[in-house]
Amino acid sequence: MKRKISEKLIEWRNRDGRHPLILRGARQVGKTFLVRELAKGFANYLEVNFEEDGSVSELFRSKNPQTICELLEAKFDVPLVDGKSLLFLDELQDAEPCVLESLRYFYEKRPGLHVVAAGSLLEFLLDADERKGKKDCFSMPVGRIEYMFVAPMDFEEFLQAVGKGGLCKWIQSYRLGDEMPESFHVDLGAWFRKYLVIGGMPAVVRAYVDNGIIAAEREQQLLLSTYHDDFPKYSGRVPAGRIQKVFRAIPSMLAKKFVYAHVDADEKARDLSAAVRLLSLARVMSKVCHTSASSAPVGAGGDDRVFKPLFLDVGLCSRALGLKLTDFLDDGDTLLANHGPICEQFVGQHLLYAGAEYEEPSAYFWIREAPKSQAEVDYLVQIGTRVVPVEVKGGTTGSMKGLHLFLNEKHADFAVRFNADKPSYLKNAHARDVLGRDCDFRFLSLPLYMACEGERLAESALKNESLDSFAP
Repeated sequence: MKRKISEKLIEWRNRDGRHPLILRGARQVGKTFLVRELAKGFANYLEVNFEEDGSVSELFRSKNPQTICELLEAKFDVPLVDGKSLLFLDELQDAEPCVLESLRYFYEKRPGLHVVAAGSLLEFLLDADERKGKKDCFSMPVGRIEYMFVAPMDFEEFLQAVGKGGLCKWIQSYRLGDEMPESFHVDLGAWFRKYLVIGGMPAVVRAYVDNGIIAAEREQQLLLSTYHDDFPKYSGRVPAGRIQKVFRAIPSMLAKKFVYAHVDADEKARDLSAAVRLLSLARVMSKVCHTSASSAPVGAGGDDRVFKPLFLDVGLCSRALGLKLTDFLDDGDTLLANHGPICEQFVGQHLLYAGAEYEEPSAYFWIREAPKSQAEVDYLVQIGTRVVPVEVKGGTTGSMKGLHLFLNEKHADFAVRFNADKPSYLKNAHARDVLGRDCDFRFLSLPLYMACEGERLAESALKNESLDSFAP
């Protein structure tokens, strides 16, 4: 299956002055698959899995990468030649600390060798707070390694995987004002609804392509069970049962400010917050943090104590909620209109990874809890130096009082909405907020299935001052 990040991996392979690379992301998002695909461009490939054989760690105790390579070559009978060989260190969290530390020396003394590392729970090893105070703590090779963050397959990658590459290319080439054929809108809407249930976990998508929806559902249940099985590995400081409570609560709390009492009223917020932190480290959930959004960067003024939860994958989320593909096919439009949180999850996970592959994924929203003027904006994104409010609607209509209030409060003049309708643009939109104040702004509305292209099209609208209004 074709992944966008594969192109970035090839760029890394061909780049002069590259660092050893660590792939970061949740379990089962496809990290190992990506490396094996990359390996096809090398004459030699050595994959070391520390979960399968932790004793290999002893070969990395030397601070001389030449010695390490000689030992690896002898054990695995694979030549490690600069420029021609790829060394992959998998399940690095199960290795001794010296393995991660060795990446420093590969960068300094053996820069010609391509080295990639990954691990299903590697985030715990990389987190400074997790290492603090532990007997086996070590020095991170800061400045001598680089990262890429791997997400589940996005909607465009899903289209490619199911044989709809033509529709995918059309979305990617769409320009504001282009005519949207009704048949394209219908087809893309149908595949979008399927994606909401299937999601972007590579194993689930493969199961669907090869054997249909029942096989995909079976794979989803297996993945959810796998995450549950991982909980005891997260940390000795937080009981697995407490982590499980939070994990199970997330799907029902989508699009809502996270309230610890709604997880378990008998648990202390401080204890549950520790579970939230560990789930975030494992990247099976993410925090959409509140920000004042007074100015760029969008994260300035952020408060991670006030957040909405975002699940790893919309398909797994739908599975946890008991939603089935037949539900969306029988009366999909009505279901979407009544299940806005699922649509907000979909847009959120696409916005979360909209940045460069080397940037820590992040997402933000805005909330105002003042008396008689409570308001919320689903997401905030930064385009250039602008902070742009983004609303998500499952249907073709819906209130946008929070967006109007934000525009006035922040003196903003551009907004984006994702909904079930065709693209539209209002050059001179007018509205009145809940406080009775008028606001005039440019308003770009995009179909939900164009979430991957949202930033590109918003930039286009902002740059093109001559763009005229157009309707669906």
